[in-house]
Amino acid sequence: MRRAYKFLLRPTVRQERALAEMVRDHCSLYNGALQERRDAYRHSSRTSVRYGEQSAQLKEIRAFDPERQGRWSFSSQQATLRRLDRAFQAFFRRVRAGGAPGYPRFKGVGHFDTVTFPRDGDGCRWDSTPHDAQTRVRLQGVGHVRVHRHRSVRGRVKTVSVKREGRRWYVILACDEVPAEPLPPTGSRVGIDLGTVHFLTDSSGRHVENPKFLEASAGELAAAQRHLATFPRRTRRRTKKHRAAARKVAKLHAKIRRRRLDHHHKAALDLVREHDVIGHERLSTAGMTKVPAPRPDPEHEGAFLANGAAAKAGLNRSILDAGWGQFLRILADKAESAGRRVIPVDARNTSRTCPPEIGGCGHVAKENRVTQAKFACVNCGLVAHADHVGALNVKHRAGLVLCAGA
Repeated sequence: MRRAYKFLLRPTVRQERALAEMVRDHCSLYNGALQERRDAYRHSSRTSVRYGEQSAQLKEIRAFDPERQGRWSFSSQQATLRRLDRAFQAFFRRVRAGGAPGYPRFKGVGHFDTVTFPRDGDGCRWDSTPHDAQTRVRLQGVGHVRVHRHRSVRGRVKTVSVKREGRRWYVILACDEVPAEPLPPTGSRVGIDLGTVHFLTDSSGRHVENPKFLEASAGELAAAQRHLATFPRRTRRRTKKHRAAARKVAKLHAKIRRRRLDHHHKAALDLVREHDVIGHERLSTAGMTKVPAPRPDPEHEGAFLANGAAAKAGLNRSILDAGWGQFLRILADKAESAGRRVIPVDARNTSRTCPPEIGGCGHVAKENRVTQAKFACVNCGLVAHADHVGALNVKHRAGLVLCAGA
């Protein structure tokens, strides 16, 4: 198994300054390599610059600028160039697929926050002071940085990444050969229905409330964003008050993100501990949160008809606040580690089918879903909670998949 561990760094003032300089110089390398590719392609020869050619220039770059580029790990600089190369590969893939191309952009210092070391021991060393009770990670050009290791690391450390989030610094370890930790079987199967009113409802009828972290912090966040909007968006140098306003908005978003992540981990862990098989709807969050297409008014040139964009925006915000995609990824990872099975099923008509599990007739009709919360079968008259009905049908479909696989 593969697993990532994320730990808070506790650098000294000097180390924090060095970390910021390391990120700044890697950002400069990224932007310089991007500029070289742009200039080469704009030339009349239409030259394409590859990763191998740019990587071969690193030795000269480090020798020319020993105070900045020469300070840092050669391998981490190669990883930054690979990051740019992956951005171009994704760009060409989208072009071939006919999607929105999204040409790679230059990174501002505030939008380049991660430096990756491809191999433990090459420019970095995890647990660099094993004789000391305090865990440290050694980074070339920075030194031995204290780590707040709140859990043990299992497996073999493959890559080490340093990430800045606001004013905090983190180290992320990507580990391979992590042993699984299977839980004893429970003999239980469950289906879950994800929603916005209730975060999830399982096939036994239990509801898990939706904390709505974004909505709970909406007032404070809106006030902070209004204050930030009083400063100019494009300026060469931010004032002290401008930087403080930007930090406050970022801090609020980070707090919401951490609370949501904590809720997802706890909800997923409860499911994995209690059930051997977990079925859920196969959802496309990106498709569900698309902005409605504009409706031109045929009678008035340049005018548009109402397309429900305002109402859809509120629904999109609720879906993204619930974070279904993140939750399902966490659930799948925990289930794999615990030896459980997660089965995604087709989401069509799960809340419109009368469930035989509670005496229903199996009739499928749009009219069965009376309201957001109420299900009433027009054929047999069964009345139930719509989310419970959806979870029961998900469980039934997951059982069919399980039988077909057996």
